[in-house]
Amino acid sequence: MLCLPESGTAAPYTIGEMAHIRGEKKGANRHDSAQASKERDGYANLILLCPTHHTLIDKPENEAAFTVNSLLNMKLQHNADVENRFKSKIFANKQEVANTIHPLLAQNKAVFKNYGPRSEIARKNPESDAHAAWLSMRLSTIVPNNRRIAELTSKNANLFSADEQNTLAEFEVHASGYEKWVNNETSYEGVVRFPASFETLIQELAK
Repeated sequence: MLCLPESGTAAPYTIGEMAHIRGEKKGANRHDSAQASKERDGYANLILLCPTHHTLIDKPENEAAFTVNSLLNMKLQHNADVENRFKSKIFANKQEVANTIHPLLAQNKAVFKNYGPRSEIARKNPESDAHAAWLSMRLSTIVPNNRRIAELTSKNANLFSADEQNTLAEFEVHASGYEKWVNNETSYEGVVRFPASFETLIQELAK
């Protein structure tokens, strides 16, 4: 596990630790004295691990179990899994598209309800950690979900009617503007508001 879910008013946070595949210092597991210092700290020689496994792979008695090749393969497999997870799928019908999008929209809505400016926490105590949690959650959850939804609608737009495609396009414009706002590339006034018609469309199609 590389991150922990939110707890109370605390947003999710990363616990992953950057580890060297070929040990950083002389005497460290898998250290390669012939490796240049630039290569040692380069992306190809780094792997993100949870604290538990970081400790395990660096124990001298575990060096035979966690070889350079095994760690490289572990990294390659993880990268492939993540890439496959985010590939936009081509669906057979628009109901399948809606069924995939619906939980992403629901998650975004829950984040806004519980952490957003109008949340109960924010209204009751403006000095609470709700604002910090909101800033984190919109970046870690809403923006990636919006991006995923926009990719799905774009790849499968042919399954929808002309009017429905207009609704999909409205969401895509909203998602793009929202991400730019979160990244401080534009003002909030420049963000097209979330189209309620998009949520209605997805809810009506999802089963």
